[in-house]
Amino acid sequence: MKKEIITLTIILFITAGLVGCKQSGTTDFITVDVTKNYPKKELVLQDFMDVEYIPLETNNEFVTNGVVMAIGNKFILVKNRSRDGDIFVFDRKTGKALRKINRKGKGPEEYTYITDIVLEEEKNEIFINSMTTKKIFVYDLFGNFKRSFNHTEGARYINIFNYDTDNLICYNELVYYKGGENRGSESYHVIISKQDGTITRNISIPFDVIKAPLVKDGGRTVSIAVPPIIPYHDTWLLVETSSDTVYNYIPKENKLTPFLVKSPTENPEILLTMGTLTERYYFFSIIKKEFDFTKGRGFPIAGLMYDRQANAVFNPTVINRDYVKRETVSMTSHPVNGKIATFQVLQAYKLVKAYKNDGLKGKLKEITAELNEESNPVIMVMKYKKYGGG
Repeated sequence: MKKEIITLTIILFITAGLVGCKQSGTTDFITVDVTKNYPKKELVLQDFMDVEYIPLETNNEFVTNGVVMAIGNKFILVKNRSRDGDIFVFDRKTGKALRKINRKGKGPEEYTYITDIVLEEEKNEIFINSMTTKKIFVYDLFGNFKRSFNHTEGARYINIFNYDTDNLICYNELVYYKGGENRGSESYHVIISKQDGTITRNISIPFDVIKAPLVKDGGRTVSIAVPPIIPYHDTWLLVETSSDTVYNYIPKENKLTPFLVKSPTENPEILLTMGTLTERYYFFSIIKKEFDFTKGRGFPIAGLMYDRQANAVFNPTVINRDYVKRETVSMTSHPVNGKIATFQVLQAYKLVKAYKNDGLKGKLKEITAELNEESNPVIMVMKYKKYGGG
């Protein structure tokens, strides 16, 4: 497949420290002053999300700390925090343990490290991105090897998602090693073939100078992850730390439109990272690009939310109604596909403690009654509601 470079239609705009939602033709975009203090707002999760709890079955072969890599219609794929190479396949509806896959090794059909997993249920395939070896391995859902392909020359992909039947969408994180350089003509958001990894489309985010999400001090360097791709229904939000604008990419039209723009900042620079999006609420975070090497701490993060109905930005707190006491929910995790807004891993020992103190309600209480402290976690899946419900 030959490389196809497609010119994007970009809607340009001018902003001068505005806050709120502006309209340009048929395009809405949000502008945010990231140096401003915004009013607080408390929300109840169940008022704007459909919540589903999936307890992952525990047995002698299936013990995991629950790093969820993919959630489909039929399956959930989970790995451990350790680099043992295990991939656990659970039933999506019941949480039943189905099988364990491990193809870790140094052979031509084996991965050395799991960076991303893409689940393709229609073709019964999983794509495992091994960033350290710059290679993507394809297996069936029983772990049988099918094929592999290298990252494109000069690229090292992160944040890989299922784009369509034939392609993946991903980001070349080697741009971060070029901080301070002029951008040139290279594109870092790319769409690649599922068959051989060739680039089928470049998506070019406009910016001039490369600004990496890292801080240097002599020979020391620390960085923070800023997810560059956020699936949202049938479109994609594209984040580029070198740009003050988050763009919405519309595949059917091959078009970029501004979605959110922040006021320019420096000393320290403030980065944007997108979180959960619903029909009414857009959650995002701002990150100060600073790090104290003497204390080993830095990159302070603050969560914000844009409310479409109020046309205003808030400092949000989201509460889970299924807890008796006030329990907050993180809205900064990122969706794994365009159907599920987000998810959260609930560790069993914390649930059991809350249950013993009469701290749970509803379906979560019923599920926890069957658990013990050593059980696998419960996956809380949060699904979109229609706009009228939040």
